[in-house]
Amino acid sequence: MIDPVRRVFGVMGALGVALSPFRPNPALARDHRAWDFTFTSIDGEPMPLAQWRGKVLLVVNTASFCGFTNQYAGLQALHARYRDRGLVVIGVPSNDFRQEKDSNAAVKQFCEVSFGVDFPLAAISKVTGRDAHPFYRWAAASSSPPRWNFHTYLIDREGRVVGSWGASTRPDSPEVVRAIEAALDRSAPSA
Repeated sequence: MIDPVRRVFGVMGALGVALSPFRPNPALARDHRAWDFTFTSIDGEPMPLAQWRGKVLLVVNTASFCGFTNQYAGLQALHARYRDRGLVVIGVPSNDFRQEKDSNAAVKQFCEVSFGVDFPLAAISKVTGRDAHPFYRWAAASSSPPRWNFHTYLIDREGRVVGSWGASTRPDSPEVVRAIEAALDRSAPSA
C-alpha cells in the first residue's frame, strides 16, 4: 500500500506538476501535518515524526563544514533546556550546499564529539529542489525553503509550521526562543 504522502507526490508527478519546494503548493501545506512524514535516522532506522505527535519540533538542516556549524551548540542547549517541556530538536544533515561529511557515521561522530549532540539526527537528506525530502517540500509550501544550511522550522503541537528562520538567525536567538516558548505554552491537542 502506498502511503498518502507518496500517493500525493506520485499523482502530482504523473500530472507533470513540478515538485520544486520553490513553487508553493497550498494544497500540500493544507492537507498534511509534520506527523505525516518519516525520515531515516542517522543510524538507518525509520524515524517517523508521528512518534513526537503533540510535541513541539525544531527541525534544522545542518552541515559539518559550514560557517554556521557552531549553531549545533545552541541547538543542543535548546534541546537540554526545553525537552522536559516537550521540545524535540531534530537535525537533518544535508550536503545540498556541499558542506557535509560523506557518511552518516562521520556526521554522527562529529556531532557527538564536537558538540555533545544527543538530539535525534536524520540520515543525510536532500532539503532543496525536486528531490528534496517530502517533509522539506511540505515545509517550503507552508513557509519558505532553505536557502542555506541551518534553516530552522518550528512545528507546533498540531504539526503545523509556525516559524521559519534562515541561517543568520541563531536557533537560540531571543526571537526563536520566544516562538518556542509560545508553542510550548499552547496545550497539546486532544486525541
